[in-house]
Amino acid sequence: MAADKMILLDCYVSMFGMRVRIALAEKGIRYHYKEENLANKSQLLLQMNPVHKKVPVLIHNGKPISESLIIVQYIDELWHDKNPLMPSDPYQRAQARFWGDYIDKKIYDPGRRIWTTKGQEQEKAKKEFIEILKILEGELGDKPYYGGEEFGYVDVALVPFYSWFYAFEICGNFKIETDCPKLIAWAKRCMERETVAKSIGDPHRIYDFVVLMKKRLGIE
Repeated sequence: MAADKMILLDCYVSMFGMRVRIALAEKGIRYHYKEENLANKSQLLLQMNPVHKKVPVLIHNGKPISESLIIVQYIDELWHDKNPLMPSDPYQRAQARFWGDYIDKKIYDPGRRIWTTKGQEQEKAKKEFIEILKILEGELGDKPYYGGEEFGYVDVALVPFYSWFYAFEICGNFKIETDCPKLIAWAKRCMERETVAKSIGDPHRIYDFVVLMKKRLGIE
């Protein structure tokens, strides 16, 4: 697939954009990456995602696909023969979608509150965040990946958040590995894949972004 046929509107620190980057890397798809300034969104982004006006947006042959997990499913369906991310069994596919949806609905908000609040509110966010991760750790069990032996859809959905763990830990003054050692071991296992390592944001750059955002929001 030529790069001029595939454009990804994204932002480096976006854990949602990272999902799409991983999926494209898993399939070996070439694409043109366009970094968006979310404080000054491009006309292309506003045109291609007029409903949510958010990244990521994948533009394939001029047609936009929005929402990260929908994009990942689109990529997997289109190039289903190479490194399939979704299980072939319908029930297992439904379970993978369930956990992808759980991750989408549960993790982002308490993670954001860890670095945007302090005191009791921050403590509550940390507790909620760890409880969610423990549920996800329970689902992982002793499997190497969420789908079993093979890296797949739920791994793609969750592992980008790992790049933000460092910022959460510094801002919240806690250690995620203390409560969720199996989850951290899983994340490190995923990071051994070149497709993941090259697609995930650098934790220190993300922390620098968080520091900048805290200053802009007047959070000390």
